[in-house]
Amino acid sequence: MDNRETAGSLPAGGGRRRGQGELEAQVLSVLRTAPGPVTAAWVQERLPGQLAYTTVMTILSRLRAKNAVTRQREGRSFVWEATADQAGLAALRMRRVLDGERDREAVLTSFVTSLSPEDERVLRELLGHTDDDPEE
Repeated sequence: MDNRETAGSLPAGGGRRRGQGELEAQVLSVLRTAPGPVTAAWVQERLPGQLAYTTVMTILSRLRAKNAVTRQREGRSFVWEATADQAGLAALRMRRVLDGERDREAVLTSFVTSLSPEDERVLRELLGHTDDDPEE
């Protein structure tokens, strides 16, 4: 029996199951350390635990759909490269959630009012650096 972990099973050794977001972040982290475009097998070898090759391919495909990685054909297979870092991936997830809601203003209002004072300060600074600030 193969003891490699899949996205829907417990890791070998009975450890906790990793969520999709955590796996995506780990794959992106590995890709960001790559010397250039690399194969899925290269990524698989450098991930913690023993993920099945098919799980790595699924995560890479999901990241590609989110425009967080690119792939190029090299010979008979593909090589992969990160186009986003972990912060970029989180931003893509946030944007996807926002895009899926009909009342964007309500979602944004709820989000902003739940920010910590420090996060609110950072957001205000970022918004203050826009080129189209009507109060300038």
